[in-house]
Amino acid sequence: MSEKKAERHLPVLENADIRNVYELNGITVTEGYVPFGKFQTYFRIAGDISSGNPPLLLLHGGPGSTHNYFEVLDCLAKETGRAIISYDQLGCGNSYIDDCPELWNADTWVDELSNLIDALALEKIHLLGQSWGGMLAITYLAERTQEGICSVILSSTLSDSQLWGREQHRMALQLPEKEQQAIAEAEETGNYSSEEYLSAISHYMQIHCCDQKYGEDAPECLRRSKRSGTESYVTAWGPDELTPVGTLADWNYTDRLHGITIPAFIVSGTEDLCTPLIAKTMYDNLPHARWELMAGCRHMCFVDNREAYCRNLSDWMAAHDRQAVCGVESR
Repeated sequence: MSEKKAERHLPVLENADIRNVYELNGITVTEGYVPFGKFQTYFRIAGDISSGNPPLLLLHGGPGSTHNYFEVLDCLAKETGRAIISYDQLGCGNSYIDDCPELWNADTWVDELSNLIDALALEKIHLLGQSWGGMLAITYLAERTQEGICSVILSSTLSDSQLWGREQHRMALQLPEKEQQAIAEAEETGNYSSEEYLSAISHYMQIHCCDQKYGEDAPECLRRSKRSGTESYVTAWGPDELTPVGTLADWNYTDRLHGITIPAFIVSGTEDLCTPLIAKTMYDNLPHARWELMAGCRHMCFVDNREAYCRNLSDWMAAHDRQAVCGVESR
């Protein structure tokens, strides 16, 4: 990895507090904050936001996972000539706060997304939501607006929390009997801290999500320590991926997907937490959708097969750069 300070030649970001500008592997990276009520939202821009090509705005998972893993997509800034924008949602990473359980619901994060788009003056973008970030994208498009969105990329995500939970329980039946028993006991007793349960969930996530620990040959952003939003995850979702019992427990937009009329690109993996049933449920209900099922990939397809993921994403965005909806409100 090569990093050096860059000249402070910035696009017009009048509503942003720019904290750092540097060159990383030949790409200009701009970091800063935008105000969000009494809080701040951290953002990171790889590439030139004023290039004329619609930027790609990335919504990370969790809630509470941070933007870190999205840095593997910086290469798209060079390959596509567009800015790649990520941010830490309130409650994690550089936007960390805690002891605010009243904030951890979809409305907070939709408001934050809308605020960020306005603050960075993003008039025309592609929107990519990974896991919970896809839920956030769907909510934004269904409840707020599709104006200015060239396309949406729904990466290993869902349209129904309870369907997700049922599919996780089905896949957990493939675990060794002892691990199944540990998960069942945790759900029965409410004790999600036993060594047996934690070992079982770690094994499940290793199989279907991502490596629980990355080696020295992995990209630095995957090895970097991060400040996860544990409170926001547990409050909004639940104790684990199998158990949606938080404020998002009843989140279900399947019947409203038909109202999302912009092009939608669904991406999932054959070993993914997002099972083929979950992905096909979205595909069947979105009017203008394509679905790419990536062989051998888990929940982080962009890590397990970054080359194919980026190639598909680059081709998709190039084909839909001019298709932003104008003047369409979702309600």
